Amino acid sequence: MIYFYDGTECAFLCALALAFCDGDAILTSRDAQLSLGQQSTFVRADPERAERVRKRLLSFDKNCMRDLSALLRCGDACRDAAALGYFKLLAERREPVRDMLAEPAVAAATECIRRVNYEVHRFHGFVRFLESESGALYAPISPDNDICDLLLPHFKARLPQFPFVIHDVKRKKAAVYDGEHTFLAPLERAEVALSADETAWQALWKRYYASVNIPARERLKQMRGYMPVRYWKFMPEKQLASLRQS
Repeated sequence: MIYFYDGTECAFLCALALAFCDGDAILTSRDAQLSLGQQSTFVRADPERAERVRKRLLSFDKNCMRDLSALLRCGDACRDAAALGYFKLLAERREPVRDMLAEPAVAAATECIRRVNYEVHRFHGFVRFLESESGALYAPISPDNDICDLLLPHFKARLPQFPFVIHDVKRKKAAVYDGEHTFLAPLERAEVALSADETAWQALWKRYYASVNIPARERLKQMRGYMPVRYWKFMPEKQLASLRQS
């Protein structure tokens, strides 16, 4: 049986309850091709059932919901299978399983969680803010994982005096700090009027970046390792080629 769900924690817990005793269960929030004779069902979120499952799992491991939150943020296609295997094992063992790395289900889930946490760490350095006419800051990002709200504590601490928006353009949502409160909001697209200084600051940053680069010792492979190409889209220093030609 394939159990489809909407990707939310509530729906996952409901699907887990149904799939627990099904040895051939496949749980997914993505499109899937059914095999001949294979059955499927869409599991709707039921807050009451989800709360019962949540309490039961927490009685086995008080930190397991933190693991579930990270797993459901992972952008990998294997995420749902990893989450199902991990929590089925937790329910079977009735004790924390995160250190049982010899178990394939735990190893897969641990890798998904590691990727989420590592990308959060990377984006602490990769986010590039633009200054708007109002003085608020805007940063478009397109991460592999659903992490924009996890970036809020870091940048709120670094920029407490500046309201800012971190816009996940892939998932059409934004993490917002209004100078006092933080929240997550849907955001299809954004048109930002830049301040008069923003263009000058970007040009200055590009020229600084170009000036510290040594063409004779260019190490593109190493650079891509430190700053993966998939993150370059919203980074001003990606436009260095035009500066070198001018």
